[in-house]
Amino acid sequence: MPTSVTTDAISTELKDLTACEALDMFQRGELSPVELTRDCLQRIDRDNPHVNAFSCLAAETAMEAAKASEDRWQAGRPCGPLDGIPATIKDLTQTADMPTYLGSKTTGSKTTGSKTTGSKTTSATGPWRVDAPVSQHLKNAGAVILGKTTSPEFGWKGVTDNPLHGITRNPWDTRLTPGGSSGGAGAAAALNLGLLHQGSDAGGSIRIPCSFTGTFGIKPTFGWVPQWPASAMSTLSHIGPMTRTAADSALMLSVLAQPDSRDGYLGNPRSVDWLAPPPASLKGWRIAYSPALGYVDVAPDIAARVEDAIALVKELGATVEEVDPGFDSPLETFNTLWFAGATQVLERLDDHQREQLDPGFRDIAQRGQNISLSQYLAARRERERLVAHMQAFHERYDLLITPTMPLAPFTAGHNVPPGGPYRDWMDWTPFSYPFNLTQQPAASLPCGLDDQGLPVGLHLVGPRYEDMRVLHAAILLEQHLPRLTPPALG
Repeated sequence: MPTSVTTDAISTELKDLTACEALDMFQRGELSPVELTRDCLQRIDRDNPHVNAFSCLAAETAMEAAKASEDRWQAGRPCGPLDGIPATIKDLTQTADMPTYLGSKTTGSKTTGSKTTGSKTTSATGPWRVDAPVSQHLKNAGAVILGKTTSPEFGWKGVTDNPLHGITRNPWDTRLTPGGSSGGAGAAAALNLGLLHQGSDAGGSIRIPCSFTGTFGIKPTFGWVPQWPASAMSTLSHIGPMTRTAADSALMLSVLAQPDSRDGYLGNPRSVDWLAPPPASLKGWRIAYSPALGYVDVAPDIAARVEDAIALVKELGATVEEVDPGFDSPLETFNTLWFAGATQVLERLDDHQREQLDPGFRDIAQRGQNISLSQYLAARRERERLVAHMQAFHERYDLLITPTMPLAPFTAGHNVPPGGPYRDWMDWTPFSYPFNLTQQPAASLPCGLDDQGLPVGLHLVGPRYEDMRVLHAAILLEQHLPRLTPPALG
């Protein structure tokens, strides 16, 4: 395939490329999937030692897939909408011919071998012969799977470190956490180590790392993207994209949001054109802006960046009303369901495996053992009331906007900010987990830098099944916001 990008210039010219831009270049014959994949792998070799974003790298098979894609493009017959685009899959998602460690010593051992020549792995949970729906959909669409990204053990917390692979770090400052649980995907997205990244979110695990790393991610309405095997956190858990732009996430959702009969929870059967262009403005939109949900303390510099973004929302024509959604903190409800989910994992392990667990995970799982059936059912009822409350709220408002995070990234290797008042990760993520309870679409869009020069996220929440409102608002806003790029590593 002819290309206008020279070998010496590839790293400089491709390091900020989006998936939509890459596909256009493939179509015009200006770039090949082999060149793009090779560039991603070279930069992974260079940058991943600083951030530890990958639990498993599949360089050899990625290059083979890229060459097959290149042949299809040369013949004018791409196999799908992502043909030749380098992508990653989270370590919690089952993927054929790759290990799924779940970030745990109870499931496997670390990958060995060269990042550039391939790797050998052994795991009690893989390599698998069968793909989860998400892995299958990405491969069927022609995506080039670079490898698996890191997660805390069983995805249990809002930062990313685990007993098996160690600490994942933030590209903006490697002393800091990228958030979690999709922290490997967030770090990889910020550095463009692959152009599309799959995350999962049961309490903020897409949105927290997107806020901390200056990337875009959306937790789609529950049921759009199939999950199998099911998450231990059941109907709190959503699978979605993490990318550099909202348009790339829409492209990825056009592939991920397909039904799969193995998923026991079916979403709304209506069809969605995920690639429909956004409106020219937000004129006629009614948007609720809640700077603190009525009960959250937000760092002043973060609040200021969010206020700046709200001014832009108004400039784009929306009617904005500062109003809280009107619910009290649902932390007790969320914790009851979360701890009970962790207990299910603990009960599958023997005594030796339990000793290998992250102590924090073992603690919440043991706390879950003290939850009675009556308490669990009461939490389910509170969840149902919150769902109905937000449904009524969105009869008046097209979107709810809040900060994504109330604070800046903090020191890596800690579950909560050192020296702060917090006990658990959910204590410092008050904007994210309520909307896992309600199963609404919610995204984090980078809206600038705080006073430390670290990314700030804008949280966009829509009514259930109105994911396109969230995506269209984000696409319009990002046209007027600077694309954030972390400083060079090393």
